[in-house]
Amino acid sequence: MADILRTPDERFAGLPGFAFAPHYLEVRDAALGPLRMHYVDEGEAVHGTVLMLHGEPSWSFLYRKLIGPVAAAGWRAVAPDHVGFGRSDKPADRGAFSYDGLVGWMRQFVERLDLRRIVLVCQDWGGPIGLRLLSEMPERFAGVLAANTLLPNAEPPPRGIEEWPGPIVRPWIELCRTSDDLAIGEIVAATCVERPDPAVLAAYDAPFPDARHKAAALAITTLIPADPESPGIAENRAAWDMLERFDRPFATAFSDADPSTAPWQAVFRARIPGAAKAPHLRIERAGHFVQEEQGEALAAALVDFLCGLED
Repeated sequence: MADILRTPDERFAGLPGFAFAPHYLEVRDAALGPLRMHYVDEGEAVHGTVLMLHGEPSWSFLYRKLIGPVAAAGWRAVAPDHVGFGRSDKPADRGAFSYDGLVGWMRQFVERLDLRRIVLVCQDWGGPIGLRLLSEMPERFAGVLAANTLLPNAEPPPRGIEEWPGPIVRPWIELCRTSDDLAIGEIVAATCVERPDPAVLAAYDAPFPDARHKAAALAITTLIPADPESPGIAENRAAWDMLERFDRPFATAFSDADPSTAPWQAVFRARIPGAAKAPHLRIERAGHFVQEEQGEALAAALVDFLCGLED
């Protein structure tokens, strides 16, 4: 029997700026059985649904500054927690996680809610998962806003860097591979231009009461397809084949202080036809977690983008 952990509800009480009602649905895994996924679900889909996908080691709390403005603009704001993160169930075995598994769980999530006319907002691992999902069910997607993310396929590195993964990403992969624990809040703080408030950092720690709850946070970084033989490379190349034909609006909003992903903004703009139909922003005074440091600016950019997509 798989060891599936569930963070106690009291860990999520009183989080700053996150007074959203929790919602849950169940996805299935052949080896693990049923898994409960948590999601925020606010607003009505007058124009469509904005699917906000977080990365590692964050959770839907990251999108708290975007959810209200999106709902107020007449879009349904849906922000799930990947399995292993946030209020979703957490397999305790690192071996339970794979790139394909993360994509498959999110595919079930979209199908269970029957989300359509989706605008994908993705950051960090939200891109490799969400863009794979888009490539497999493009008929459900109306557009994309990519922020500080990537879709690696072991091709020559993006223009502007000598190699990828480079001196930031490879050590991070190795640290997660060899570690038994991670200081989640401190990881968020380390990539910020200005250190967040202690209550905010505590909210990033909230889903993880101890190291046993952090299997996903430790495993997911080691799943980055960093080399030609990595699992996921073939699927990502197939995804790029589709994305190079994707002509719906594809916007980007990258931070000015996130060197690990910055070159990928130009890659998306150059390779995806829909990028010619959308704005491309560089958001100032923000590190990797742009939603955290400049959430209001990102929300305004997103709402402007959504206005251009309305029927």
